[in-house]
Amino acid sequence: MSTPTPEFPKHPFLLSIQEVEQALETNIDNGLATNQVPQRQEKYGPNELDVGGAIAWYTIFIRQLANAMVLVLFFAMALSFGIKDWVEGGVLAAVIILNVSIGFYQEYGAEKKMDALRALSSPSATVLRDGKTIVIPNAEVVPGDIVSLKMGDTIPADIRVIEAMNLNCDESSLTGEAIPVEKVTANDLMVHGTDKQAAEEGDLGIGDRINIAYATTIVRKGRGRGIVIATGMATEVGKIAASTAKKHRKAGRSMNWKKYGKAQPIKGFFRRTYDFFGKFLGLTEGTPLQIKLAKLAYFLFFCALLLAVVVFGVNKFNLARHEIIIYAISTGIAIIPESLVAVLTITMVVATTVMRKANVVVRDLSALEALGGVTNICSDKTGTLTQGAMIVKKAWLPSKTVYTVRDSMDPNNPTAGSVTQAEVKPEDEKRDYDQERTTQAIKFDVPDEKASPPAKKEPEVEAEITPDLRMFLLSAALCNLATVRYDEQDEKWKTTGEPTEIALQVFTHRFKLGKKGLEAKGWRQLAEFPFDSSIKRMSVIYEVPRDNDAQVDATNSLVFTKGAVERVLDLCSHLGIGEDRQPMTEEIKTQVLDQMTNFASQGQRVLAIAYKAWDGKYTEPEDRSPSADDAIRATAESDLTLLGLAGIYDPPRRETTPAIHECSQAGIKVHMLTGDHPETAKAIAKEVGIIPHNLGVFPAHIAEHLVMKATDFDKLTDEEIDALEELPLVIARCAPETKTRMIDALRRRNAFMAMTGDGVNDAPSLSRADVGIAMGSGSDVAKSASKIVLTDDKFNSIVAAIREGRRMFSNIQKFVLHLLTSNVGEVILLIAGLGFRDASELSVFPISPLEILWINMLTSSFPAFGLGREKANRDVMRKPPHDKRRGVFTNQVLVDMMVYGTLMGTCTLMTFVIVVYGMYGGNLGHDCNITYSESCNAVFRARAAVFAELTWMILLSAWEFKDIRRSLFRLNADDESSFPVFKDVWENRFLFFSVVIGGFSVFATIYIPYLNTSVFKHKGISWEWGVVFGMTLIFILGMEAWKFIKRHFDILDDHKVVRGAWAQGEDGGKRFNKTMSFSSLKSWRSRGRTMSQRVVS
Repeated sequence: MSTPTPEFPKHPFLLSIQEVEQALETNIDNGLATNQVPQRQEKYGPNELDVGGAIAWYTIFIRQLANAMVLVLFFAMALSFGIKDWVEGGVLAAVIILNVSIGFYQEYGAEKKMDALRALSSPSATVLRDGKTIVIPNAEVVPGDIVSLKMGDTIPADIRVIEAMNLNCDESSLTGEAIPVEKVTANDLMVHGTDKQAAEEGDLGIGDRINIAYATTIVRKGRGRGIVIATGMATEVGKIAASTAKKHRKAGRSMNWKKYGKAQPIKGFFRRTYDFFGKFLGLTEGTPLQIKLAKLAYFLFFCALLLAVVVFGVNKFNLARHEIIIYAISTGIAIIPESLVAVLTITMVVATTVMRKANVVVRDLSALEALGGVTNICSDKTGTLTQGAMIVKKAWLPSKTVYTVRDSMDPNNPTAGSVTQAEVKPEDEKRDYDQERTTQAIKFDVPDEKASPPAKKEPEVEAEITPDLRMFLLSAALCNLATVRYDEQDEKWKTTGEPTEIALQVFTHRFKLGKKGLEAKGWRQLAEFPFDSSIKRMSVIYEVPRDNDAQVDATNSLVFTKGAVERVLDLCSHLGIGEDRQPMTEEIKTQVLDQMTNFASQGQRVLAIAYKAWDGKYTEPEDRSPSADDAIRATAESDLTLLGLAGIYDPPRRETTPAIHECSQAGIKVHMLTGDHPETAKAIAKEVGIIPHNLGVFPAHIAEHLVMKATDFDKLTDEEIDALEELPLVIARCAPETKTRMIDALRRRNAFMAMTGDGVNDAPSLSRADVGIAMGSGSDVAKSASKIVLTDDKFNSIVAAIREGRRMFSNIQKFVLHLLTSNVGEVILLIAGLGFRDASELSVFPISPLEILWINMLTSSFPAFGLGREKANRDVMRKPPHDKRRGVFTNQVLVDMMVYGTLMGTCTLMTFVIVVYGMYGGNLGHDCNITYSESCNAVFRARAAVFAELTWMILLSAWEFKDIRRSLFRLNADDESSFPVFKDVWENRFLFFSVVIGGFSVFATIYIPYLNTSVFKHKGISWEWGVVFGMTLIFILGMEAWKFIKRHFDILDDHKVVRGAWAQGEDGGKRFNKTMSFSSLKSWRSRGRTMSQRVVS
């Protein structure tokens, strides 16, 4: 399907910015009007590539037919028709059609829902509409939109660049050019290799149209803006997608003997065949759990064949008698849980839908299974643990003046609160906890305000602008990409940009020195060196206007720099301006670092602000290669003059501490990996409860490694890291490489970790982690590398996702146990039934094949669906993470399956014996497996009783499996009502009605004439109902007794979370025991090394 293209007089790369703006009827300052967008969406369609990404319906249909469960039914149907048992064969055909239809409908709907969820995590675009910057999905971008671009963004459509600041795009996926292409705004492009200016579209290839940024390419450096000129299939990549359809084979599948040797065609053929059948049978594609259950299905399929052989063997392989073949069919059908795959699919879809409501978008279904096994969470601080709404609380100038913002918690409003100033004297010596530890590690909780009294200050007065403050504000405003403006229509302040830069920009607006106002007075940006996480700083070069309030010499350009204090301080040769200017000495560096530590210990992120005068006027160099850019940057960021420090406070989210405490109760350890200063990281970590306020609760050799700088952590070898008794809970000044090393260290300790990230450089760690979690506000590259995206960036959303993952895992265990228990019971009944021989010495089956099909397909399937919808158990977050190696098949599930299955099989077998031998003297009749006669009265009545009993047992066991340890009659230990069972079973309406309707369906199948004797091979009963009720009651009492035994003797239970002297998130880390025992310490030390015993730290 082709996408319409906007009409231009010439190709947009040949047009000026104003001509493109006119042709698209847009405005580069305000963007499109809201009322223009629907018209363009209707005209140009969604901004999507039509590459057939959605799964085809026939693929899903074939997948249903290739199911191991369905293959058994096909086999049984073929045998039935082969022996001319038309009724049984017809019913089996109907069951196959029903099973495939239901499975197809459910899985097709599930795929559609997953496509919709994946679309939510697809790349987004920042556009300007009605003068407001908004973020929209790429699919909603239309021609004429003004798009903002920053490093890490995936370009949403073909764009005519109108603003570029060191804007470099990776176009290798489109043109094959490995080196990022620098973009320009001018339209005077030259024909390659000549002095001729391009005048026609054919003069330049797409790779040489450097004022165009192409859809799907990635911004590697800088920032910019542009006008969308083409969307969807009208983009250059869309044109390629329309004409190309490449299939990528796995390695080693080539049939080329000339290139790979004479044996390669044979190897390639067998590998392709393996791939085909593996995919066809679901053994090589899908989530780990889906593959594991597919393998289980085929294992059961071979068990069914083995049981069929057993049936034939007992009957001396007398294949001339059709009854033997039918009995073999019955046994094979009994061992297969036909609805298992469908139930699993639906459960996963329900889980993804629930997570979406909790602001969690699942991009990979395997993450659903992994979440329940997470043992460690490595989280960023800014915006995840904290609000991401930053405010400059303090500013320090070399003149020993500290400016403080008071009475303001609005990060966007520069008029809220006030700014005061005061002279600061050196701080009193801080308290050293390490020196106060006793040999018994006894520590008392002394409030921080008493332990570390604040610095002595002169009385505060209202702040006034001084020359050094003006220069500080000038640098903070211009070395900044954020915008702050007052919206007259909405009557409130609005901001755009990164939170740290917004905080600085708002602070400068308090003194009427914002960036926009300064640029209006003649300050013009000449170059930008964007923030780089590896060096943690950003710089800009500005042209100085002749008349400026700062009284700066206009003959030189100025370089303004901001960044991490340690990184900027090392580049400074001087401190202060005017009379206060002095050379940077080691003593002064120490004083600056002490001031930084003071701010950081109050939970503030500290940035250094610096500047220098460029030697003369700065001009753009001709050589713009990466090496040349690095050389210019190195020159610009040398011999700087430090102007001051800014302390930015980012308050923790209120919900963070309770979420961390919930992780603690669930046996999950939380680590904070942040780019902030160690003191800032430590202060926030204490505030949210990642570490205690008083580290003295731990011995010194553990406490000293709880908070580490990334440089110290990275210096350690793998052996030294492994020798640490505990990995750090806080890593400050964290680089992307540090995150990767942390992942490796955790993995060596058999941990299963979730890692958060938002930047381009976080992509390696996100893809390497067991569960990579990207922030919704992060870069598109980070989202593409992750399995989960948080649309609200909140830490408690991660915990909600883990809770839902555990709920889903627990429910899968429940319905797998429910389905397999019934199969074990049926197999025991049928195998034992081989001993019931009629006058012809043929086995008489105690339950017919169609009765088994009815039970497996209709009676047990819907309760299994209901169990998949169960709410999370109240203690789901009080158990340790599940063992990822065992999966759902824990010892408890396997033992329960055998105990309940044996109990079920024994009860039904006893019922058959009581009816046939107790009442009718053991009369097994003649040909009772084929047709009804008066001699078969006892057998048909016994079958009806067994059928009704087995149905009720399976249905009622679904209620029992709502909790595999607690009694059905007291599922909630906290419920004070005398008999809460009715309330508990009513809670899950789907399960309730599945059980009730399934229970009443027994009467129809037993009493409807012809249907009972000719189809199901049983007949109406009377006194036998007493046996059915009695045996069903015995079965329920048996289940309750086994649960009681497990609880009373504490067997087959999950390992409990061991609690130490202190738990993460416990009242924000403020409340903890005053002593720490050796046994608690032992628990603490062991937790990171074993899966079976964990202490939340």
